[in-house]
Amino acid sequence: MHDRLKLSLISAAFTAVAMFGAAGTAVAKDEKFVMIEHSPDSETFWNTVKNAATLAAKETGSTVTFRNPPTGDLADMARIIQQTVAEAPDGIIITIPDFDLIGGQISAAVDKGIPVVTMNTGTAEQSKKLGALLHVGQPEFEAGKGAGEKAKAAGVKSFLCVNSLFPNVAGEQRCKGFAAGLGVELGKQMIDSGTDATEIANRVKAYLAANPQTEAVLTLGPMTAIPTIKALKENGQAGRIFFATFDLNPDISRAIKEGVIKFAIDQQPFLQGYLSLITLTNHLRYGVTPANSVLSGPGFVTKENIQLVESLAGKYR
Repeated sequence: MHDRLKLSLISAAFTAVAMFGAAGTAVAKDEKFVMIEHSPDSETFWNTVKNAATLAAKETGSTVTFRNPPTGDLADMARIIQQTVAEAPDGIIITIPDFDLIGGQISAAVDKGIPVVTMNTGTAEQSKKLGALLHVGQPEFEAGKGAGEKAKAAGVKSFLCVNSLFPNVAGEQRCKGFAAGLGVELGKQMIDSGTDATEIANRVKAYLAANPQTEAVLTLGPMTAIPTIKALKENGQAGRIFFATFDLNPDISRAIKEGVIKFAIDQQPFLQGYLSLITLTNHLRYGVTPANSVLSGPGFVTKENIQLVESLAGKYR
């Protein structure tokens, strides 16, 4: 028995050496990754995501290229995915703004053997269904609901949701969640604001003028938050109406300090960019992948804790 055990241990040792040797030969560098997101060029939210992915690429010795439809056209995004898959990069990081419209292209990348990490928009369930390694993002409905519960605690009963994300389903999920947090149905409180800053400000002012009983405004990111700040200052409601927004940037940070915005819902975009690229790198080099998707948010930034993140807003937060 002693000899058999000894032989088993020796065999196991040689097997381990062989396995580690094989893993060692599989370690690569200079991987080429592509990040594809859905927003138009005018959306500043992605600066933080790109900063994070760029930092991760620098730390790992890989490279990352960023692509998006310049106007936010999802049909254009689908074409970008097809082009990227044809180039066969070492890995793809991608959002899921519309599962039905671009899911097929993401699956095609997986079927071709390209490892994919989904992030930001979409769900862990959708990511898994498409064959991606994992998803890094916040659950949008739950994030909106948490914000709505805070508004309800402040006595809010009616609201306007300024949605520039159509047809991205994440926008509607956020608005529906906010309504659920308040305990009301989402009806005409959600408007399609478009993406032009002047038009967004005008539509916000027009809605509030037509619905003077509105007690709160929810914006879904810097693209809508900045024009809404302007609109509320122009119509005299800044600091008087309950105003919450998704995401952070220096303008939003300043508005929180001024008392114009009650809080920002922080999905930690830095983690979305950084962890997505690190995950692909570790998967390719070492064959290790986290067992679960990552919830990067939500967190809530208020006047009380803004000092902790103010200097990093728009770059790392």
